Amino acid sequence: MDFLRPASWEEALAAKAEHPTAVPIAGGTDVMVEINFDHRRPEYLLDLNRIGELSDWEVGEESVRLGASVPYTRIMERLRGELPGLALASHTVASPQIRNRGGVGGNLGTASPAGDAHPALLAGGAEVEAVSVRGSRMIPIDDFYLGVKRNALAPDELIRAVHLKKATGPQQFAKVGTRNAMVIAVCAFGIALHPETRTVRTGIGSAAPTPIRAEVAEEFLAAALDEAGLWESRKAVPPAVARQFALLAAGAANPIDDVRGTASYRRHALGVLARRTLGWTWEQYRGGRSDDERTTSCA
Repeated sequence: MDFLRPASWEEALAAKAEHPTAVPIAGGTDVMVEINFDHRRPEYLLDLNRIGELSDWEVGEESVRLGASVPYTRIMERLRGELPGLALASHTVASPQIRNRGGVGGNLGTASPAGDAHPALLAGGAEVEAVSVRGSRMIPIDDFYLGVKRNALAPDELIRAVHLKKATGPQQFAKVGTRNAMVIAVCAFGIALHPETRTVRTGIGSAAPTPIRAEVAEEFLAAALDEAGLWESRKAVPPAVARQFALLAAGAANPIDDVRGTASYRRHALGVLARRTLGWTWEQYRGGRSDDERTTSCA
């Protein structure tokens, strides 16, 4: 296994063009696990740690440009106001040591359905900035996940950054695991309210071959809120609406039985997470405890 260590972004793109099978490594929190367990043996590793711009972020008037290697700890500490859903998801990632090293770019590159960042990225409507020596393009997050651990990147492309609109409404994230830390999610759920467009977006993790949205549930909830005038009145969501939203969210999943949980348990747990996160976000929207960080991981 050869180790490539470019000193600049341009050198990294050139190396990826010359060696399309090279596996990028920055935090290494996913790649090194696979290598250590001999699940993967790439011909080349492409070390991106010398490229400082990948660890930078920029907060604009309406959006945030998040470098691919910005560690989860920085998202938690510096971007909680702009990207609350992603900050909550970052808080549940493994341990402090891994949160200090791992970043969203690694989650996207691995494209595991269990990656903690994916539900928040889906709910937030992220775009992935992919670059090669041929140029750059923006990939909508809805088009990024192609299959189990497969993404829309071309062989010569690298992830430079993720772009997310700043939150204009409450966002939440929750996951179920066998313990509260250092755990792969049994299932996870993210939700974002977008009051300016009167829409809702969701994200589901670890309950389908890829991270997915519960689009039917989103459409139902947005219509129910609109028809009842709740966006304006900010009255409580009727229990029947919350139950139906949870049912539709659980129905969007396509889970499997594995060592972490059964398919039936995952569907049930997703329904619970959907109902709870809806309750939390709507409470915040009504003017409740909008700055609270709730417990987002359940044993």
